[in-house]
Amino acid sequence: MPIILWTDALVFLLVACAIGAGFYVNRREYLLASWRRVGESRAGMASLTVLAAFIAVGLLDSLHYRPRLDDVPGRTTANGYGSEVRSALDALLQPLRSGTEKTYSAPLATHLYAKETVELPDGSQTRVFPRLQHGGAHLENPEQDWGKDVAARTVQGLALAVLAALTFSAIVVQAAALRWGLGWQATWRRIWRGETQFAWNAVLAALAVLMLLAGPVISLAGGYHVFGTDKVGQDVLYLTLKSIRTGLVIGTITTLSMLPFAVALGIVAGYRGGWIDDLIQYLYTTLNSIPSVLLIAASVLMVQVAIDTHPDWFATAAQRADARLLALCLILGVTSWTGLCRLLRAETLKLRELEYVQAAQAFGASASRIMGRHILPNVMHIVLIAVVMDFSGLVLAEAVLSYIGIGVDPSTISFGTMINTARLELAREPVVWWSLIAAFAFMFVLVLAANLFSDAVRDAFDPRVAGRRVAAVAQEKAA
Repeated sequence: MPIILWTDALVFLLVACAIGAGFYVNRREYLLASWRRVGESRAGMASLTVLAAFIAVGLLDSLHYRPRLDDVPGRTTANGYGSEVRSALDALLQPLRSGTEKTYSAPLATHLYAKETVELPDGSQTRVFPRLQHGGAHLENPEQDWGKDVAARTVQGLALAVLAALTFSAIVVQAAALRWGLGWQATWRRIWRGETQFAWNAVLAALAVLMLLAGPVISLAGGYHVFGTDKVGQDVLYLTLKSIRTGLVIGTITTLSMLPFAVALGIVAGYRGGWIDDLIQYLYTTLNSIPSVLLIAASVLMVQVAIDTHPDWFATAAQRADARLLALCLILGVTSWTGLCRLLRAETLKLRELEYVQAAQAFGASASRIMGRHILPNVMHIVLIAVVMDFSGLVLAEAVLSYIGIGVDPSTISFGTMINTARLELAREPVVWWSLIAAFAFMFVLVLAANLFSDAVRDAFDPRVAGRRVAAVAQEKAA
């Protein structure tokens, strides 16, 4: 039975808005020219390819459903649905999800990480590393067969990755050759040398790297725990992939809740001035004077008390955890709009003195019409740049808040909860390091890709950077 959580609805609403914005931009040449400059950036397109892979995982994890209960022999009535809420990603990763072990196991291991006392047939006891129930269970003699099996699976995964990368590259080159009317070799040479308007070489290179990394991991995951298991025996690779959606939801929905405050108050303060400007400045100055961590902690605790005192609001535990995640997004949005508001106020103070705004005032245009038709479109580049650049900061904020215990619900899998759990694992002997490394690596790649893409967007939409680029091109043509 399909289940639509609040965050699911907002995520797909954002996807619909992004598609609508794409059609809107496609019909306006001045906006399309800026996005073409983004497409020319090799770093921007490579990072966008990586972000697209993360977004695909997040969207799969946003398709939720409740599974039907198993048939009971002799029962004639229809079975109901379970209370557990799963996602399409859970169904895709069912072997990883169901392949739980007893406790810790190292990456690609065939035995548990800690010794246990077992009784021998002669009645004596000894301490050994027990075999895993799922990891390497297909090996009859792990000591002899493990190395060969891992190498064979790695080579198989690399071969499939190379085949997939070559197939996708051939499709792109063939489509470009038909569009440009060139031969296959000439088209490939043009793409590889970066002589195209869109940085296809960066996209293909980034996609090839992703496939070369994912191929061996997928092949090895069929027989081993690639990133090991945690304290309760859950596969760390599964937990890491499930954490992606939480980071994306925090970064996107928080931005959605922040924009109305920042855009409206910033433009109104800059254009109207006077006591309205003083009031808005007093509001965000007062809000900035309160330590953000304390303000967020107090708000989260208030929401948690409301959730705990009204358990009848939620039919499943997933809906309860989703409500706290949505509340955290709204709280972060309400407390993080002040920086963008200041930027928009300063830009509006400059724009209201320009000739076209004064001409609109002379013709009797109302203040709301001037702010909506003349000022808002001319500050959207600042809004877009701030939104893209704040995304990575919000992903890191979730990790920090969950680490100190005021983030998402403990049942929600996220990078912050994984790092918080790994903090205790680092204090044991021997050290369990793989949970922390896996969460850190995925979060690092996500944040780095977001930062590189935000740099490309800033360079394309910032009028000062674009002006310097146009001047440089004009000088080259003149020379």
